[in-house]
Amino acid sequence: MSGHKVARWSHKDVTPCHTIRAYIGRMTRLLISLLFFGFATPALTSEPTVKEVKVQKAGMLWNIHVTLEHPDTGWDHYADGWEILDTEGNVLAYRKLMHPHVDEQPFTRSISGVVIPDGTREIFVKVSCSLDGWASDLVRVELSP
Repeated sequence: MSGHKVARWSHKDVTPCHTIRAYIGRMTRLLISLLFFGFATPALTSEPTVKEVKVQKAGMLWNIHVTLEHPDTGWDHYADGWEILDTEGNVLAYRKLMHPHVDEQPFTRSISGVVIPDGTREIFVKVSCSLDGWASDLVRVELSP
């Protein structure tokens, strides 16, 4: 065998002071990581915002134009759709957004030929993004008779 000496140690060789310093070091690194990622994540994962909704009655049907704003970053995170709901939460229409709008913010997309039951005085718009899913807030829209 060669003359290299192998250092061996056991938990008995570690003093309580070393253990406490190691623990504090690990906790400090964990806290810094949580603070960094905890504050950075909300900025990267904001919900789409409805900036404007225009409705037009066309005979018995409605055309609905929704202007959205969202910090699209590309195919990994973009506003991917919106839907029209009645007061009971029933989906009256859905518009899927097929691609990111990184360089087009805010942007407007429309749905034509939406059937809204007679007597309906208000509808709601709910938006979605590819990363966070459906937004928690609904946007109320009054309909003129």
